[in-house]
Amino acid sequence: MLDNQFGSFSRRNAFNGVIAIVMIIFLARLYQLQLVEQIEYGKKSEENSIQPITKEPIRGFLFDRNGTLIVDSRPSYTLTITPHEYNDRNTDFLASILRVSPDYIRDRVRRGRQYSVFQPVKVLRDLDFHTISIFEENREHLPGVDYIVESKRFYTTRAHASHLLGYTKEISDRQLSETGGYYKQGDVIGSVGIESSYEQLLRGEKGVEYMLRNARGQLIGNYEEGKHDIPSKDGFDLYLSFDSNLQTVAESLLVGKRGSVVAIDPQNGELLAVASSPDFDPADFSGVTPAELWHKLNDDPDVPLYNRATLTRYPPGSTFKMVLATAAINEGIINTEWTANCPGSFRFGNKVFKCSHGRAHGRVNITRAIQVSCNVFFYNLMLKVGLDRWSKYATMFGFGQTTGIDIPEENPGLVPSTQYYDHVYGKGGWTQGYLVSLGIGQGEVGVTPLQMAIYASELANEGQFFQPHAVRAVKIKRTGRIDSIQYISRMMDVQKTTWDIVRNGMRLAVLPGGTGMAARIPGIEIAGKTGTAQNPHGKDHAWFIGFAPYENPKIAVAVIIENAGYGGTEAAPIAGRVMEQYLYGEIIRDNPQKMQSITGSTPITTEKALKNKPVGLLNH
Repeated sequence: MLDNQFGSFSRRNAFNGVIAIVMIIFLARLYQLQLVEQIEYGKKSEENSIQPITKEPIRGFLFDRNGTLIVDSRPSYTLTITPHEYNDRNTDFLASILRVSPDYIRDRVRRGRQYSVFQPVKVLRDLDFHTISIFEENREHLPGVDYIVESKRFYTTRAHASHLLGYTKEISDRQLSETGGYYKQGDVIGSVGIESSYEQLLRGEKGVEYMLRNARGQLIGNYEEGKHDIPSKDGFDLYLSFDSNLQTVAESLLVGKRGSVVAIDPQNGELLAVASSPDFDPADFSGVTPAELWHKLNDDPDVPLYNRATLTRYPPGSTFKMVLATAAINEGIINTEWTANCPGSFRFGNKVFKCSHGRAHGRVNITRAIQVSCNVFFYNLMLKVGLDRWSKYATMFGFGQTTGIDIPEENPGLVPSTQYYDHVYGKGGWTQGYLVSLGIGQGEVGVTPLQMAIYASELANEGQFFQPHAVRAVKIKRTGRIDSIQYISRMMDVQKTTWDIVRNGMRLAVLPGGTGMAARIPGIEIAGKTGTAQNPHGKDHAWFIGFAPYENPKIAVAVIIENAGYGGTEAAPIAGRVMEQYLYGEIIRDNPQKMQSITGSTPITTEKALKNKPVGLLNH
């Protein structure tokens, strides 16, 4: 009996001991949580109700050379989803509000999870106010769904300048993997043109705003009155060299055509206009680009997304004759006394090469040959100069290499040389007959319209090259400081007497008896050269290059119209109107009354003509 009582008492004491130990552990842990670790866990609990909101900077504005705002940024609403907080059962409902496919939302969220489940994913941008209102009414039923205010591009002028300006678009997965940690899925990035090459200046720097969020997911105010916020820094503004009015005119002259117009200030390399036709409206890319539109642009056989001004390699035709003329005169191979007889054709071996338009020009010297574009003269001259010297001077003019323009995507073109032909055909696999076509800008030689505008510029200023560029200066918004950008220049090693002879031939080419009369400008003396480039795939391409005024050039132009025929009838009138618009501020030739007021009954000097320019253009 005693043993039973003792055993029962021992078991009761053991049980009570266990209970006491468990209670001591609980009390100790409670003490630790409530007193020892209260500060740390309290802070973590508080942080769980804080929502970091990325503050997008305003993308930098673009101004033209006259100070006209041509591209700015307007507010735009973008819907976001935080994957960690989002319930997929709400996808069908959310899709009905956004008027998109549920699979589209699921795909965006899935891609976002690959980077972070806590980082908001940009699902759909450019939401209208009606959609935002519906979302606000149903916010409590859509945890993890929110919207932010971003900006989208807005274009203020009639000029597209799409291949020069470029556009912005949502960053791709490939770009995300290549650009480091600044960008997140759904961010906008510059694509082609200025928007791409100056992306780091234009984009600005993101900021962060810390907001308090209640249990229903609603933002209720700033955390600690914004003491921890990081303000965003807006992108830099860019002051461009191009003239939006001139760009509008250049684009209008290319409507219905395939081709390009490039205009440059020969005194500094500033791009005045860069038009590639057909083009597109960059505003179509500023918000959500419909899939149908994107496919239409990509599938168009005329490739409107393709920049013909910098990427297409064309044969230059007779516009290239000044390269050969410069080489021959500067090397002392010929002078103005040397002549060649043109019976209308040239025989080399068993092949006959016709002169331009099949005409017989008789005996001509270098000046006359440029004026009337005599092929036979240049066939003979090319054989005298030789491939290597011709190639040397073509390279000196900048052909066969990129120009260094400050927008991406540029074709270097091609200048054949002895090494090139040996590589392609093998030593002894080619003959002097290949040179005949090169003398008039045919054969393997290939150039871009941009290179041709620079070529015209170098002829205008007697051999000085300026790096072509679209951006003149950068404005730092935070300080208001405007910094100009410096570009390189170099001088060709060519004698002045050579330039005098070549330029004079170009001057005569746009006077009566020349091939480029259609480019003449009322009251202003200009210089130019036509070209008709053979095209094995169809009708010939029409070229014109030129500059004006002759004495003190302010503009150099290159125009190509694909499959249009003769340069003198198709490209020259366009080039003349472009130069006229820039120098006068309007096109005079199409207005008889203005023609009379400018020219009067007798020709006037260039200086007098330029006095009629609008005041805003006088410093150009």
